[in-house]
Amino acid sequence: MSSADHNYQDWQCDRVFGQDQIKPGERRTLLVLIITAITMVVEVTAGIWFGSMALLADGLHMGSHAVAMGVSVFAYMYARRFAGDYRFSFGTGKVNSLAAFASAVLLGAFALIMAVESLVRFITPVSIDFNKALVVAVLGLAVNGASVLLLGHGHGDHEHHHKHDHNLRAAYLHVLADALTSVFAIIALLAGKFLSAVWMDPFMGLVGAVLVTRWAISLLWESSQVLLDKQLPEHQLTELRTALETRGKDRISDLHLWRIGPGIHAAEFVVVSNDPKSPEEYRQRIPSEMAIVHASIEVNSEDR
Repeated sequence: MSSADHNYQDWQCDRVFGQDQIKPGERRTLLVLIITAITMVVEVTAGIWFGSMALLADGLHMGSHAVAMGVSVFAYMYARRFAGDYRFSFGTGKVNSLAAFASAVLLGAFALIMAVESLVRFITPVSIDFNKALVVAVLGLAVNGASVLLLGHGHGDHEHHHKHDHNLRAAYLHVLADALTSVFAIIALLAGKFLSAVWMDPFMGLVGAVLVTRWAISLLWESSQVLLDKQLPEHQLTELRTALETRGKDRISDLHLWRIGPGIHAAEFVVVSNDPKSPEEYRQRIPSEMAIVHASIEVNSEDR
């Protein structure tokens, strides 16, 4: 290969942007999927074997969230597998947000089912075997509580990774919804058993449905902003503009800054200057902490 070919390759854009690396939340999401799937099989088998509808219903409910976990795990693997595929203009980072959007839709469907079932039980109450139902609820809380801890992995880690990793946030919200459902179920069952407040069961179901709906809407909004290439917040645009205009002779006439994956950004900007420099010099002014992995730069002279 000639030196000219080598120089040409040096100027080619890297499309991987680190998306070929295993993300911090991938292994934990896979582990939670395995735990959820095992619990589902145990509960469904026990429900069929012992004729317990409560166990069978909870097992099938676990199954719906196992599907959501499967979507998250598949998204992580797909993003890594095709990270260098030239067909993805800015890499596969947005697969993360696409999977989160799909999971948010599933989360919303789960909330709707909870609400409908709760309303039906308000109208036509059913008899509840409180002791068996409490065992199921406690088992579900133990499994989902452990899953929440695995995906949260401490407050600092949760804040850092969940902020950008919508796929991890989606998995986290699914197990959190499960844990919340179990907590509300235990409260309602205890109230029904000891206070004869049977109405608490459907009431707690409605409360849980409202909270889960809010989470689903929040996740839909956050992930859709990435999928639609929404500009990053104004303070980040100002930070980049200030860094690029440091010499006083340069002005940014057009600026676009958006997220292309978990914690990584792309930028396009036009510089107008009475003393223009090379695009590479302007590239060097970009603050590294802004995590801009791809920048398209146009430089124009004011004297043109």
